[in-house]
Amino acid sequence: MNWWQKFQKNSLARFGALVLLVFYLAVFAADFVAPYNPYTSQPDGSLLPPTRVYWRTQDGQFIGPHVYPTAQGSVDLETGDRSLIVDFSKPSPIRLFVQGEEYRFLQLKLPLPTRFSLTDPQFREVEIFPGIPSNLRLFGTVGEGKWNLLGTDEQARDQFSRIVYGGRISLSIGLVGTLLSFPLGLLVGGISGYFGGAVDAILMRVAEVLMTIPGIYLLAALAAVLPPGLSSSERFLLIVVITSLVSWAGLARVIRGQVLSIKEREFVQASRAMGGGPFYIITRHVLPQTATYVIISATLAIPSFIYAEAVLSLIGLGIQQPDPSWGNMLSLALNASVLVLQPWLVWTPALLIVITTLAFNLLGDGLRDALDPRSLFGSKE
Repeated sequence: MNWWQKFQKNSLARFGALVLLVFYLAVFAADFVAPYNPYTSQPDGSLLPPTRVYWRTQDGQFIGPHVYPTAQGSVDLETGDRSLIVDFSKPSPIRLFVQGEEYRFLQLKLPLPTRFSLTDPQFREVEIFPGIPSNLRLFGTVGEGKWNLLGTDEQARDQFSRIVYGGRISLSIGLVGTLLSFPLGLLVGGISGYFGGAVDAILMRVAEVLMTIPGIYLLAALAAVLPPGLSSSERFLLIVVITSLVSWAGLARVIRGQVLSIKEREFVQASRAMGGGPFYIITRHVLPQTATYVIISATLAIPSFIYAEAVLSLIGLGIQQPDPSWGNMLSLALNASVLVLQPWLVWTPALLIVITTLAFNLLGDGLRDALDPRSLFGSKE
């Protein structure tokens, strides 16, 4: 029985993989999935609750799912509750694949650094792919009414659209951070374990020093000294790089221990006897033997990058408004009135972070059971 068959038998791992697949597809196609522009405010639409869906008009006529134009009314000074003004004369049917605001599907821009300086970094935004012009949305309304699936925020922007767009940053930061930190940890751990001696001592002492530094405090200190004029994409790049540079040490120590035993095996000795160089032996024969551990560790490490971005954005040192991320959307939790009157604005991004972390853990556990021949799950066919 191969690892894929073992993985398929783990229902929890398949559930985690399915959840992550849905999340990543949704944020990848955020322009199409989100019904509205996440930066556009709706007239008189601040802090609206999730829009109520109706099936019949006021006179009892059945027209299918629809909404009505809704705006904020007056505030009750005694209770603090806001009344809603609903225009029942203008029903707006809910439809799939509706026309909306124009966008460029799959447009890709990357900030490339032109000057490396902690106090005054400079970037140049390069368009990698211009995108495909379109105005088609997965769902929406036909008419003046807006279907705010999760309500609106304090700037009258659709919360669901901002959740979807914010997932681009919160979900991609884990993947990018892992792609940067894991090769560094693999290389340092492989060199340290293979050569040993003074090289091993120096590299492992550096790793131990990095492991003693509290990561979140270091990130907060570095993010605090960044120039305030940086865009969210530039801050995103710096957060990823900083997070990656301080998170490779633990992986390097584990890989170093595995390499110490792998380098004494017969196939490594044979490659060395045939004239293979150290770098070739490390990258071609030694490090591939650690692939199982690396794959499992990567799936379990991605949530830590997501949490790092969320914490920095929550305290105002990460992605800045108006650009959305799940972390800076959680900053509304600092407002007690929002927690009481509009709790859905807080629990939605928090719940998505928890679900994403749980899904990655379930996937990592499933891969561990499927790839580890000594595990109970995969010991018998």
